[in-house]
Amino acid sequence: MPLPKPVTRKHVHTRAIDYRAYQREDGLWDIEAHMTDTKTYEFRNKWRGQVPVGVPMHEMLLRVTIDDTFQIQDIEAATENSPFEMCPNITPNYKSLIGIRMGVGWRKAIRMKVGGIQGCTHITELLFPMATVAMQTLWPFLSKRKKAAAKTNGDAHIANESQPRKRPQVLNTCHAWATDSPVVKENATQWYTGKSQSS
Repeated sequence: MPLPKPVTRKHVHTRAIDYRAYQREDGLWDIEAHMTDTKTYEFRNKWRGQVPVGVPMHEMLLRVTIDDTFQIQDIEAATENSPFEMCPNITPNYKSLIGIRMGVGWRKAIRMKVGGIQGCTHITELLFPMATVAMQTLWPFLSKRKKAAAKTNGDAHIANESQPRKRPQVLNTCHAWATDSPVVKENATQWYTGKSQSS
């Protein structure tokens, strides 16, 4: 359902963020982000001079390399466009995230390592959704691999199992995955806390 029709207005700013995920030949995974801030008008910047329409004021790129356990193996950050000459100098600090695992405490770990003056606001903000992008990327492959391994080992119960054996991390992270929702009742029955029968 689209948004309601707005009042008459003028477009002045666009922040575009693109996330992409890649399966690497070496068995690792790359999650990449690209962010730009552009204006629909020309403006002047003290360091860069006159900035034409559509040329980014901010342009940041990020590549996080993880393994099958969602642990960061490498990270690359780059600032292509910024309002201040010193902005790109902070990108090496993002290497401090190597070894951290995406999952519980992800945002807290990011803030501890590259929050505030230890990082770039825009690059750090790109990190927060990366865990969700990684989950969306890896889960289908890891699930398929697990079922194939179980089938190869002759464990038909696991290979054909439609219900998760461990408590899914996604529980209570949104409306649809509330433990009393019909989604959980169907997909993770053992953790369903709603009424067993509708009245």
